[in-house]
Amino acid sequence: MAEVGRPYIETFDERKFDEAIIYIAKHSEGDERFGAVKLNKILYFADFEAYRRLGEPITGATYYRLDQGPAPKQMLEARRRLIRKEAIRIEPRPYFTGVQHRIVALDEPTEGILRPEEVEILDEVIGELWHMTAREASELSHLEWGWLAAKPMEDIPYSSAWLSLEYIDEEDIEHSLALTEELGLGR
Repeated sequence: MAEVGRPYIETFDERKFDEAIIYIAKHSEGDERFGAVKLNKILYFADFEAYRRLGEPITGATYYRLDQGPAPKQMLEARRRLIRKEAIRIEPRPYFTGVQHRIVALDEPTEGILRPEEVEILDEVIGELWHMTAREASELSHLEWGWLAAKPMEDIPYSSAWLSLEYIDEEDIEHSLALTEELGLGR
């Protein structure tokens, strides 16, 4: 485990990522609003909360900015891998005016892959987002500084987890973005 406050060197853990997907899908079975977009947000919020609390994320996935909010770059390959292993299936379901791509866990989560404190964070995030639609969870992720600061398709660094919009207003954000542009630091 990394020491809280020390720089994190990104290391993706495929086994934990796959296990987190199975765990979240299994524990979201009763959530009618649970689909692929919401899975992405649960993973994002859990990994960034773990980074804040534990000094390292649960999965080490690389998240990047999409219009619907952060998503792990490793998701499509993980879904293919888990479908091949018959650990999950994707069920397209009519949802409002579109189609929800629901991830259904066919396996039970394997004990011991995820540490108890990681499971606790996953449970908290699942609970916090339970009542939300994918759109609402996406809108919540749009309040995260890492998503705001990243360009479309750009990686969101875990270090952005330490930045909070809780004490920042719209004027502060606009000033920061203008200053970032003026200094040539991106955006």
